[in-house]
Formats: sequence, C-alpha cells, structure tokens
Amino acid sequence: MKWAGVLGITAVIIVMFWYDWPKMDRKWKRERTVFAVLTMVGGILAILLVFYPEMPGPTQWLATLYKPLAKLLGIS
Repeated sequence: MKWAGVLGITAVIIVMFWYDWPKMDRKWKRERTVFAVLTMVGGILAILLVFYPEMPGPTQWLATLYKPLAKLLGIS
C-alpha cells in the first residue's frame, strides 16, 4: 500500500511539471532551476514520510538545532 502513495506523489509531481514548466519562459533559467529543485526536494520528503511517518517535522528539527543556543543564552 505504501507504493500506491509513492505512485500518487510521483503522479502529482509529474502533473505539476506538465502544467507549470511550459509556462516558464526559457530565459528564466534560475526560476526553472529553483522550481525543479524545490519540487524534487518536496517530493523526496513526501516519499520519506510515506515510509517513515514517525520522522520528526521541521519544528522538531529547529528545536533540536537551536537548543544549544537557547542554553547558551539562558533562555530555556
């Protein structure tokens, strides 16, 4: 059943590319690159969440990242 989720995510990404890519002017190299990279990163994260639903979210990552800074500043 997890593979159905992966196929669904892949289908959504393909539709996004199919719809948005032709609308971007060929001169917009940076915009096209950013669109492709962000879409792929989002797709990879979505697929990872299908297989590992207990994976920590972005707020937990930020809390772990800033915990030493909070201790240093005496905030927590």
